[in-house]
Amino acid sequence: MVKLRLKRYGKKFEASYRIVAVKSTSRRDGRPLEELGFYNPRSDEVKLNVPAIIKRLKEGAQPTDTVRHILEKQNVFEQLKAQ
Repeated sequence: MVKLRLKRYGKKFEASYRIVAVKSTSRRDGRPLEELGFYNPRSDEVKLNVPAIIKRLKEGAQPTDTVRHILEKQNVFEQLKAQ
């Protein structure tokens, strides 16, 4: 199964995350199938590749709880329903 999850990068105590599509059996920082966005929890900055995320969701990818919350705040699910 494909999951949409966060991939950690950055310095110690200054983490940033990439939102990636990855197989559910792979490691947290393993090689992703596709990078879909960026999330910085310190500044609450979010950049998303919305068409690619919608494509992955239509293919059956399951977001983790944290990624689901980020996508809801950015209204991605409403755009998915509109299509």
